[in-house]
Amino acid sequence: MSVECAICGKKPLKAAKLSFSHKHNVYRQNPNLQSVKINDNGTIKTVKVCTSCLRAGKVQRAV
Repeated sequence: MSVECAICGKKPLKAAKLSFSHKHNVYRQNPNLQSVKINDNGTIKTVKVCTSCLRAGKVQRAV
């Protein structure tokens, strides 16, 4: 599966660590994704959702 939020579409970013000698080390900043069971029109699905969508209440969790 890809590293992407199913609700808002957040993806990894490219970032660079900058040392004292100004050498750039490029790395990926992944979003904080959680596997959550959601209720989607009566069916229960497991999707990856970022924590900002969970806290904002954009997802209806299945019980």
